[in-house]
Amino acid sequence: MKLINQDKIIALIFFALTIIFLVVSMTNQTFFDWVFDRHHNQWSWYIRPIFLMPFCFYAYKRSWTGISITVFCLFTSMFWFNRPEFVSDNVKTFLQFEKDWLYGEWNYKKIMLIITVPISFFALGLAFWKRSLIMGLGVVVLMATGKIVWSIQNAGESGKSIIIPAILGLIICSGLIFYGFRKLEQKKQRNANNGS
Repeated sequence: MKLINQDKIIALIFFALTIIFLVVSMTNQTFFDWVFDRHHNQWSWYIRPIFLMPFCFYAYKRSWTGISITVFCLFTSMFWFNRPEFVSDNVKTFLQFEKDWLYGEWNYKKIMLIITVPISFFALGLAFWKRSLIMGLGVVVLMATGKIVWSIQNAGESGKSIIIPAILGLIICSGLIFYGFRKLEQKKQRNANNGS
């Protein structure tokens, strides 16, 4: 009981830190610009999909702490790397589009689109919480596809700069999630057999 309470308390702390990060980013232009300057480093683009693996693992293990820390790391990884010396024109244009979009007028369409992010993570977490590999991989594919389609449809040619990181991340994540899930299920089956 104590461990369950501790898990939820730590999870709430990191959930609050994630909300604070998002609020500060959207209300403090200087901080927001600093974050996006560092987000020009494409290592932050490649590393972000990788966080889906621990997210799925902790959902499978039903660890609220693991889930919330992973989400916090995913969002803050935007500024983990130094601003690169060279940035391609496509990357500059795409990130400028994202900044303008986020700081632009908010209407019901934008709100509905933003809501798909927490809904996607909820669906992904629920899939692995319920131990459904097919549903989980389906959500991962939809998340990557949605990001690619939205980027190209709204940012045009510069939106294509997201294709390689998104597809590479999708392939690596899907493969490792599949492998990890099978290993966890085999281990669970062995433990069940040993206990019987």
